[in-house]
Parts: sequence; structure tokens; C-alpha cells
Amino acid sequence: MSWQRPDKAFFAAGACHILAFAFLETYPETGFFPVGLWSDVSKNPHHVYVIDGTWAFDHDGWTPHTELLATTHAAEPHTRYQPHRIEPDLDLLCERYHHRARHQFALDPWQRALRYLDLFPPPHTDRRVSSAGTPVASSGYDQQE
Repeated sequence: MSWQRPDKAFFAAGACHILAFAFLETYPETGFFPVGLWSDVSKNPHHVYVIDGTWAFDHDGWTPHTELLATTHAAEPHTRYQPHRIEPDLDLLCERYHHRARHQFALDPWQRALRYLDLFPPPHTDRRVSSAGTPVASSGYDQQE
């Protein structure tokens, strides 16, 4: 059962959108917004996370957005994933893109997401560092229609 997986696995596959929207509620005035990763053949995002144009936050914590995209491409080089901004409404996202709504989990995942967020430093702190230790470049996105 997905609920019994460790937090990182739970929020990596199946509840990434819950974590993203818990982040947005926890840090509403930080300039972050939700983004979905679409493959070139999909009508629904494969992964949902938040970005501020430079930094991404998902189940792995803080990652430069360009690094997240490069890692995704390296893992699946034949699938051309593209980030697209999505509307900041969890219920709408779940309905429109066939993601599991909060009430469809064994237990409500919201508190679990908030506890997981507490494991990471908040946005805009000096504790976020690129794994390469280099300056990070801003990365773009497209609005998904």
C-alpha cells in the first residue's frame, strides 16, 4: 500500500502534488509556483513540484531547477519532459490531470506533507546549496494550456 512507503518514496511517486501544494500553503509569499513535468506524449504531468525560477523543491528537497531537469532527462533520455506552470489549485489539478485527491488516500496526506517539509530549510535561506557548489542559472517554463 502506498501509504506505508517511506516519506521520500511516498512523495516521489503518487503524492508529489500534495507535497507541492503543502509547500505553497506553508510558504505563500515566497514567489514559488507549481510546475508539472509533461512528457512529449502525455496529457497529464508525471511529476508536480514548485519553483521560483531558479530553485525547485520536491521529494528530494532543494535542487536547482536546471539540475532537476537534467537529472530527469538523464534517467529517461528518450522521453522529452517539459516543465509547464500549472494553476495553484490542488482540487482543480487533481480533477483535471487525474491525480489522487486528498480524500482518496488511505489517510489524509496533508499533515504528513507538512512534517516532511519541516525536515528541510525554508525558502530563501543560505542553507540551500547546489550539489555542485556552483552558481545556479534560472530556468524557464511554459504555461500549460
